[in-house]
Amino acid sequence: MANANARHILVNSEEQCQELKEKIEAGEDFAALAREHSLCPSGGQGGDLGRFGRGQMVPEFDKVVFSAPVKEVQGPVKTQFGYHLLEVTERND
Repeated sequence: MANANARHILVNSEEQCQELKEKIEAGEDFAALAREHSLCPSGGQGGDLGRFGRGQMVPEFDKVVFSAPVKEVQGPVKTQFGYHLLEVTERND
């Protein structure tokens, strides 16, 4: 069964999500930005969600995690919780 490790940053607005993505692309540290800005409790761990399988996350999140290139920041991704930046750190298909 496919599984992945990923990290994310959850914020309330698409605009903030895009601003954080631009900071990461400019070289700022994903984990540091997650600790500072993420609304998810995982922010305390730099956004790390650990290992999970297909179907364990909300569908919009799942779709990106199991299709996006590894180690490439994706987003903004809108879910019922807000807007996410996602990075798949490892995946076994």
